[in-house]
Amino acid sequence: MHWAVSGRAHENEAAMTTQTLIPVLGDQLSLDLASLVASDPATSRVLMVEAEEEATYVRHHKKKIAFVFSAMRHFAEELRGLGWQVDYVRLDDPGNTGSFTGEVKRAATRLKPDAIRVTEPGEWRVLEAMRRWERETGVPVEMLEDDRFLCTHGQFAEWADGRKQLRMEYFYREMRRETGLLMEDGEPAGGQWNYDHDNRKPAGRDLSMPKPFRVEPDEITKDVLALVETRFGDHFGALEPFGFPVTRQDAVRALDGFIETSLARFGDFQDAMLVGEPLLYHSLLSPCLNVGLLSPLEVCRRVEQAWKAGGVPINAAEGFIRQIIGWREYVRGIYWRFMPDYVTRNALGADKSLPDFYWTGETDMACLRAAITQTRDEAYAHHIQRLMVTGNFAMLAGVDPHAVHAWYLAVYADAFEWVELPNTLGMSQFADGGLLGSKPYAASGNYINKMSDYCAGCRYDVKEKTGEGACPFNPLYWNFLVRNEDRLRGNPRMRQMYSTWDRMAGDRKDGYRQAAAAVLDALESGRRI
Repeated sequence: MHWAVSGRAHENEAAMTTQTLIPVLGDQLSLDLASLVASDPATSRVLMVEAEEEATYVRHHKKKIAFVFSAMRHFAEELRGLGWQVDYVRLDDPGNTGSFTGEVKRAATRLKPDAIRVTEPGEWRVLEAMRRWERETGVPVEMLEDDRFLCTHGQFAEWADGRKQLRMEYFYREMRRETGLLMEDGEPAGGQWNYDHDNRKPAGRDLSMPKPFRVEPDEITKDVLALVETRFGDHFGALEPFGFPVTRQDAVRALDGFIETSLARFGDFQDAMLVGEPLLYHSLLSPCLNVGLLSPLEVCRRVEQAWKAGGVPINAAEGFIRQIIGWREYVRGIYWRFMPDYVTRNALGADKSLPDFYWTGETDMACLRAAITQTRDEAYAHHIQRLMVTGNFAMLAGVDPHAVHAWYLAVYADAFEWVELPNTLGMSQFADGGLLGSKPYAASGNYINKMSDYCAGCRYDVKEKTGEGACPFNPLYWNFLVRNEDRLRGNPRMRQMYSTWDRMAGDRKDGYRQAAAAVLDALESGRRI
């Protein structure tokens, strides 16, 4: 999801000299953006646009649209305060064409710049549009690499070239060496690269949960909320209460609060899930990172400092830093290396429709109900809810991965295609056939029961494998293995599961098949499960 920013037209435009037009997208809200750093405010005009096309190419969550629009409007004011001329085209401005390209063409006609200077976008479809700007405007376009990321396209290509498998763990180690984060004399701090085995504790009700960081909407945000409710009121999700940071200052406050109240326990409980606790010890900083209000290196440096100060254990610091300099940078590299065909991949041949309850939350499965209603209310769910609840169920049920991709892209405030697509098609749905992950993240209900308290409040019995009251995850898990046997049996990491299946008695196998067929038939016919 992108929005270009072009300031509202100045009345005395004719008296001003605009040599360079600088379109700034809605996920480029950084003062150190390459196109801004390379330009002179005295002879440049920044363009920012609230484009209906960007809000509707998938029907984005209302909170997500409001977050991006409000952050854009605040950033435009920050730029003006620093002496930049900013043309900001609001969604409801007369003449708004509704698209990036339309507004760049209008600005080029109005301002007659000598050049258009832009920082490369994060998404392939936007890049394709930008490549047409010079032809469509008649103005030379200079595109600069987005250096807010820690790994350039060239560096990722150099790392990936010649490798049979592009595993994140090895990329992550290179990023540790490159940045020096959690390194001591060239070796990983604590003697290990990865402390993930310490980060799988289930959370209990006896834990003291930090209060989520919320920002009270100011007048700018209130105006945006009213606009979004008017224009996108039929989109998925609750618009209020709204508490996302929408300024650089508030994003830093959110980072401060996370380090002070949550980071120390983040590692232990990052895979845990509890009813009514949408955040636990997670940071909810990803939306701020993905629109540019925070930089990845500054966040990681702050976490490293907290560990060095002695208040944060190594497993928490390492686990958090790995998500940013490891996973976040890695999936961006995968996205740009394999687009545009990556989005079309469907290695398991899944073709079922996305169940309606992904939009309504109306299901008797407590885990899915909790994750989806939380997503509806917060435009957020943490990685295990996405991977092992909503993603796992969709994969087991054989849902078309492109439908799953469109859902994730629409419903989460931090979902931009470069980061969401590899996470969904690759890690969650195994639709890339193992390019990103070494095995499908398939699990029965036992995993969810181990890592959450969802099952205690469910009408299904997680301990029952088949039958009327059995947890649907249980038969769907084995049915998934059988359905994809020709694709997965040869995977070394799946060998144990297939050996277990091979040892099962015939009547037990039949029971799993029949129970799975009943669940799939209910999904196909739209009956509540």
